[in-house]
Parts: sequence; C-alpha cells; structure tokens
Amino acid sequence: MKIKSILLISLFYVLALCSVNALELPTESIVPGGIAIISIHTQEKPKAYFHARRVMVLGSSANWKAIIGIPLTEKTGTQILVVKNNGVKTDYKFEIRSKEYETQHLTIKNKRKVNPNKQDMSRIVAEREIISKAKSHWRDNENVSFQFIKPAAGPYSSPFGLKRFFNEQPRKPHSGLDIAAPKGTLITAAASGIIINVGDYFFNGNTVFIDHGQGLITMYCHMEYIGISQGSKVKAGDVIGRVGLTGRVTGAHLHWSVILNNTTVDPLLFLAKE
Repeated sequence: MKIKSILLISLFYVLALCSVNALELPTESIVPGGIAIISIHTQEKPKAYFHARRVMVLGSSANWKAIIGIPLTEKTGTQILVVKNNGVKTDYKFEIRSKEYETQHLTIKNKRKVNPNKQDMSRIVAEREIISKAKSHWRDNENVSFQFIKPAAGPYSSPFGLKRFFNEQPRKPHSGLDIAAPKGTLITAAASGIIINVGDYFFNGNTVFIDHGQGLITMYCHMEYIGISQGSKVKAGDVIGRVGLTGRVTGAHLHWSVILNNTTVDPLLFLAKE
C-alpha cells in the first residue's frame, strides 16, 4: 500500500506539472514593464497580490503559477508577492532586474494633444476614470489563453517602454506597441475574450478593450472605426475594427497595449517570436 501511495503521489505531481506546461505561459522577463512567473505550492488555489493589486493565478493543486505584470516605474531589486491561502499569508520574494529603454522624440501638429486646454482637461479627467475602470477589470476565468496573435498586419514602428518627448516636452513612457499600417487595415482580437469597453477618447481616439480573464486586458487605440459592440464575445482573429488616425497620432497606426494586474506590460512577451 505504501508503494502504491508513493506512485499515486508521484503521478499527481507529474499531472500537475503537465497542466502548468500546457498553459503555454508568456515569456518571462523580470524587468520593469515585464512579467514575473512565480511558483506557488499550495493544495488549494490561492489568491495573490502585488502592490495590493490582485494577480492572475493559474495551474493546478500544488503547482500554481502567479503571473505578475511589473510596472514600468517599478524599482529594481527585491519585491514581494503576497499569497493568501486558507487565512495564511505568505510572502514570495523575487528580484527585478534593470532595463534601459530608448528615447523617442515626436512632433505633434495638434498642439492641444500635447498641452490640452481647460475644456480638454475636463474631458481627459472624466475619460481617465472610465479607462482606469476598464484596465482594472477582473473576471474569474480558468481558461486564459496566452497564445496571442498579432492584431494587425504591418511593421512595429514604436516599441513598448520608450521614453517619450512630445514637441520636446517629456511625457509618460510608451505603454504599448505601435504597428504601422495604412488607414483601413483590419484589426483583429489578439485572443478570445469579452469586449468590456468601447469609446472615443481624447488621447487614445477610437478604442476597444477586451477582457481575457483574471486581469488580462488588451487595448486597441486610434481606430478609424469600431466594428464591435460592448458585451460581445470574440475569438482570436475576429475583426474588431480598422486602423485609423484618431486621438494623438503622427500617422496611421494601431497602438496595442497588454494589461496585466492593472499594469501595462510588453506585448511582445505574449507573441511567438517572428
């Protein structure tokens, strides 16, 4: 009986490991703007938090994986993931390495898109709350897909994380990946999910947010038009709109962001290497 029990336990851990491997997790890059993947060995599924923001946890008993989005503004060095399970709190430490992002200088012809007037600011403040709600959306989903597809055909024009200057004025780092494409180019969902927000925003222009579950959100900006409605379910490759020049732009392109635990991370970590 003892040998049988050992074999059953061994089989249990092998199956658990296979379950996690089958997830095809995104590429780990433990740097600001990247992703950390932390193993958690609890029997029941725990809840995990980074800077008080809930973190995605996937896998199976005794072999869970916390998938953490690291802010671009995060300090390097030791950080802590807080894990809660059956009333017990455990700290998991991990190290964030440094990464230096390049600088980009852009000239924006519409000066109000760089220095908004009072009326613009009222709109921006109202929109900021709506956008923040979409980025922090949480839906329990045990079947999160990380097999993303590129959402538009075209070359990458501005990578994620660039230190940006608009008309020589410093602004926040680039929070997405730009894909250069002619106006009217089809935009498709990068993965299956639910449309949780559509809107026309001051900086982002025509925008769509797709919820993929457990705090994983994709955002598509500057669209010519939106061909999908809020609440709709989509599959990877479904058309959601077309490339445009709406919002703050210097030319036609798709700005594509990936958000994880309310943190924008490098979209390339979710794509197969080309």
